[in-house]
Amino acid sequence: MSSKETWMRQIRAEIGVVAKADGSAMFEMGNTKVVAAVYGPREVQNRSQQLNANALVRCEYTMANFSTGDRMRKLKGDRRSTEISLVIRQTMEECILTNLMPRSQIDIFVQVVQADGGTLSACINAATLALANAGIPMRDIVTSCSAGYLNSTPLLDLNYIEDSAGGADVTLGIMPKLDKVTLLQMDAKLSLDTFENVMQLAIEGCKAVADYIREILLENTKQLQYRRGT
Repeated sequence: MSSKETWMRQIRAEIGVVAKADGSAMFEMGNTKVVAAVYGPREVQNRSQQLNANALVRCEYTMANFSTGDRMRKLKGDRRSTEISLVIRQTMEECILTNLMPRSQIDIFVQVVQADGGTLSACINAATLALANAGIPMRDIVTSCSAGYLNSTPLLDLNYIEDSAGGADVTLGIMPKLDKVTLLQMDAKLSLDTFENVMQLAIEGCKAVADYIREILLENTKQLQYRRGT
């Protein structure tokens, strides 16, 4: 029976890091650091894109040129950034109650400041916090974590070296209270038994992130109440 590496990198978050945004957050997973900013709900800028029954959700993902220390990395960045922007948007649309904000627009900007594996998960976690900070109504928070399979061992929350070592990895996003999967990406084939072990690890990681995000949101609420004297 193979062993499991259930150790997770340190996570850290901060709310309200972009002053002019309606909501913003910084999220770190190990040495990976992401900043997300949310603007809206606001008037739709391009009327041809307006949705009469729902809010229009837009997402833009970028990597800072200095985030990896790899000058060649940005040469192929445009197509990859577009793909990741789409994944983040579709993931966040699952949790946003867009029907409560018809004919409006919500913009989510996500930037990777420092990359060391697990960037997509960190982006989703940062976006969730930023949406909550903006007061956007949601069915549930979305949390994300990756897990992989390397040297016959399931690993949780892979860093860049582990992710680049040639093993399979899974990126998972869930709405923890609703027990619903909103994102599942896998970059290699796994046997059913191995996949179940890796998935279970990723679920545990997502739930650990959810617990931490709830703590951050609760602490932020307490601070607001204290400032208002309530």
